[in-house]
Amino acid sequence: MAEKVKALCIKYREILIYLIVGVMTTIVSWGAAYLGKLVLNTDISWQNTANNTFSWLVGVLFAYPLNRKWVFKSVNEKIFKEFLGFAASRVSTLLMDIVIMWLTVNIIHMNYWIAKIFISSVIVTIANYVFSKVLIFKKK
Repeated sequence: MAEKVKALCIKYREILIYLIVGVMTTIVSWGAAYLGKLVLNTDISWQNTANNTFSWLVGVLFAYPLNRKWVFKSVNEKIFKEFLGFAASRVSTLLMDIVIMWLTVNIIHMNYWIAKIFISSVIVTIANYVFSKVLIFKKK
């Protein structure tokens, strides 16, 4: 049994590490969102967008080095170019997050944290993995 678990961990190492890094990034990003929410302290539409943008920026700056080193084990020497690609792919998921949060919070009037945790974060996490795997950290 232990050997099977070990074999599965080896086989799915990248996804497992990605999920661990993702949880860490999510905690950091949500911490930033919480601080932003405390500072802004209202539910006005532009403030939700500003808060999401701040949360996203903190998350990207935290996630890139961890994804580069631990998840995808990148050896690309063009680190700045790679980071720009990473950030650009995250811009697309930021826009996705903004639209999802705007629809769920401002149009449907869903609770901010329910929308953030159970809808937006799940969709954005899957999209981020696909973009990183296929576009940013692809093996040559």
